[in-house]
Amino acid sequence: MAKDASFDVVSEVDLQEVDNAVNQAMKEIGQRFDFKGSKVKITLEGDEIKILADDEYRLKSAIDVLQSKAVRRQVPLKSLSYGKIEPASGGTVRQTVKVQRGISKEKGKEIVAAIKNTKLKVQAQIMDDQVRVTAKKIDDLQSVIQMLKEKDFGLELQFTNYRS
Repeated sequence: MAKDASFDVVSEVDLQEVDNAVNQAMKEIGQRFDFKGSKVKITLEGDEIKILADDEYRLKSAIDVLQSKAVRRQVPLKSLSYGKIEPASGGTVRQTVKVQRGISKEKGKEIVAAIKNTKLKVQAQIMDDQVRVTAKKIDDLQSVIQMLKEKDFGLELQFTNYRS
């Protein structure tokens, strides 16, 4: 009897790279002329990035700087979930950016449903914050990977733990 092949679908973010991107963004903001004399601060607390700025324009500029640094550090922008802009003390504004790690139950169900709609002979199951896909044929697994790469689930997906 042939042994099943499998792989895991995960959505992981390296928090050290996020921290590096935040530090580089703060360094650039400190050196840029258009931010001179403004109160712009970006901090990483756990898996949340907090951005504080004088006004919405500077907040959006700070987000642009942060995104450019994140892209350079290979932090996927899809893993950043932006909260609403809220007023803060002293006439400033703040925004919280959540770093999404892992696949939520809802997204996991969406991924499993998409895999089942392919009508391939594969099994998909949700395991904590990842989805495991198993099949008898490796070709079926490769077809599932290709389909998942083409679809947009609002997450950056990685395919790990490939076993045959």
